[in-house]
Amino acid sequence: MKRIIYIVLVMVLSASSAKAQWVTFDPSNMLQGILNTTKNIIETSATAANTLKGFEESKKIFDQGKKYYDALKSVNNLVQDAKKVQQIILMIGDISEIYIVNFQRMLQDENFTTEELSAIAFGYTKLLQESTYLLDEVKEIIDITSLSMTDKERMDVIDRTHKSVRQYRNLVNYFTRKTMCVSFLRSKELGTTSRFMTLYGSSSDKYW
Repeated sequence: MKRIIYIVLVMVLSASSAKAQWVTFDPSNMLQGILNTTKNIIETSATAANTLKGFEESKKIFDQGKKYYDALKSVNNLVQDAKKVQQIILMIGDISEIYIVNFQRMLQDENFTTEELSAIAFGYTKLLQESTYLLDEVKEIIDITSLSMTDKERMDVIDRTHKSVRQYRNLVNYFTRKTMCVSFLRSKELGTTSRFMTLYGSSSDKYW
């Protein structure tokens, strides 16, 4: 099982190179690209706060980075150890997507004040930032030079990171659900629930 965590990302490209149209591949570079994407989203969001123009920059960064996550999603039949690495990366993508998709709608939600939108943006950014720290840890253990770690030590880190990232994804879902609930209750008081449903639609069902 030696180096299996490193070669998983090579396997990822081998299984999806035709779809992604990549010719050469460096797994460390791919993971670094994902890290750069999430960190750029965090940095842009932290400065953009609740402005629509600024948030559109965050969305642009996310859209550009989706090629990494789309490639990973197309890979099947990985061994269990490698599967967990794949899932960790994909869950970071999920957290980013939940934030980008829903906050974009919240910016159009008349039930939130400017100050509240700023607080919501801060909450999302903080959760994404904390989960990205965990991705940094994954990058360290798949580094080909970190051979001083035993297989068990690597897998212990992966198991712990997988559990932590899943918890952060659940927290982001919870945060989204509670934020939407505030808007829904305000819409109910104002008799504008139809506007709420038009804005968030049936896609919001998975957060309830």
